[in-house]
Amino acid sequence: MSDVYVPDLRVGFYGDDFTGSVDVLLQFARAGWSSRLFVTLPPAEVLADAASGVDAVGVAGIARSLAPDDLDAEVRPVLEALRDLGPAVVQYKACSTADSSPTVGSLGRVIDIAGDVFARATVPVAFAQPDFGRFTAFGHHFAAEGGTVHRLDRQPTMANHPSTPMTESDLARHLSAQTAQPVGAVHLTEYTDAAGVAHAMTERSAAAVVLDALDDAHLELVARASLELSGSGPVFAIGSGGFSTGFARALGGRAGEVALEVRPGGGPVLVVSGSRSPQTARQIDHVRGLGWEVLSLPLGSSVGAPGAAVPGSESPAAVILPAVREALAAGRSVVVSTADAVAVDRATLVEEIAASLTEIVSAVAHDGLSSRVIVCGGDTSSRLVRAIGAESLRLVANPFGNVVMCALSSDDPAIDGLEIVLKGGQVGPVDLFETVHALG
Repeated sequence: MSDVYVPDLRVGFYGDDFTGSVDVLLQFARAGWSSRLFVTLPPAEVLADAASGVDAVGVAGIARSLAPDDLDAEVRPVLEALRDLGPAVVQYKACSTADSSPTVGSLGRVIDIAGDVFARATVPVAFAQPDFGRFTAFGHHFAAEGGTVHRLDRQPTMANHPSTPMTESDLARHLSAQTAQPVGAVHLTEYTDAAGVAHAMTERSAAAVVLDALDDAHLELVARASLELSGSGPVFAIGSGGFSTGFARALGGRAGEVALEVRPGGGPVLVVSGSRSPQTARQIDHVRGLGWEVLSLPLGSSVGAPGAAVPGSESPAAVILPAVREALAAGRSVVVSTADAVAVDRATLVEEIAASLTEIVSAVAHDGLSSRVIVCGGDTSSRLVRAIGAESLRLVANPFGNVVMCALSSDDPAIDGLEIVLKGGQVGPVDLFETVHALG
């Protein structure tokens, strides 16, 4: 048995972006569980020490934005470390809209890696998250937007996603394009009890099996079925925060309120956005109408293109920081948007946006101009939190639905305790920024 084995740990998880990772914290908190989320994989002893005092421990990652050749170095060490802790389940937390492709954030490649790491024949896969408008029926996935539930490949945001546009709603077909291994599905018309669903999964003789779910009862059933699959060591599963909820219920969690630990609000808020989601645009327009300062990061069309800024010139963040500082010092909340930025190369744009927004947040925190930050966009959130010097996060508030506020832990006094909301592009009501500003 490993020296880092933690006998009472229930779930270890890896999140393929930071917004999804903090969603797991929320789902477990709602089940009455304690959890800890690291922003990078810590030494084995540190991870084991943290895991010994909580129900679940996780590592937030950036796999959703990586090419297949880069996934092994990012994912394998974390899965091995979580496996060695000995939890009942190791979950790879993926987005509830199955964001992935053969070239970006490949879940098929993750299935391949998991086959090496875990002594399990089948990977249960569940993307449904009913409280967030995500449903799977007969293997096809559906996602709500604007009050309408769309087939995934017809949902406006996912059909036009800049990194992983969705062209297929059949999740088994979607994943099969990312791996040479067989991917099957078990439909809700086959659901009986946990043992029956586990038997159906095993009968598929597939490396991964997509599971239907329309409500929380389905999620608990498929989680219980996953726990009954034969094999040694932890169950390895891929799925949304809905699957996290199912596992929490299956492993003894009980529903409850999320306790608030947030500081009093009222001070100016800094919003930095790498998201191009229509919902984020609506949220920005809403606070513009309330008098918030809305500034565009001056990336223009230069990122990765001829005529880009030459070495030694001011960074985009340095150009905009005086206006950010002036507004915050005057008590006005600020939004820094990147919606107008374009680039020859998408990966270059993501890195440039994240670096610029990190520079802005770090400067504001060290100047003491704001203690509450909202970061919009999964890829941006992942890179920013790692780059800013945070070591781990803890949940302090649940202002709305599946939106959470976390406090950062860091050796840097200016970053330690910084309150941060990591918001996926499609997440939250139009007045979310206003709600976060008033929280506490």
